[in-house]
Amino acid sequence: MYLHFLDKNMLIERTNNNQITITVSSGVDSFGLQRLIDYVKYLEATAKSKAKQSDVDKLADQVNASWWTKNRKRFIK
Repeated sequence: MYLHFLDKNMLIERTNNNQITITVSSGVDSFGLQRLIDYVKYLEATAKSKAKQSDVDKLADQVNASWWTKNRKRFIK
């Protein structure tokens, strides 16, 4: 087990079952913490991906364009 103290309110622990536990104080902004959790989920989901960033960007542009085409009338009158 590996422990690393960033300060008195934050602890990072690597467990024996190949997991990392991060402990933070309850005063941490929940919105910012949720964004961090979402980013970690993204890292886990894409860790084994072989997709190129350019392909991902192209797909995102297509999805956004399609969404805008379908929803434009709701925003522009």
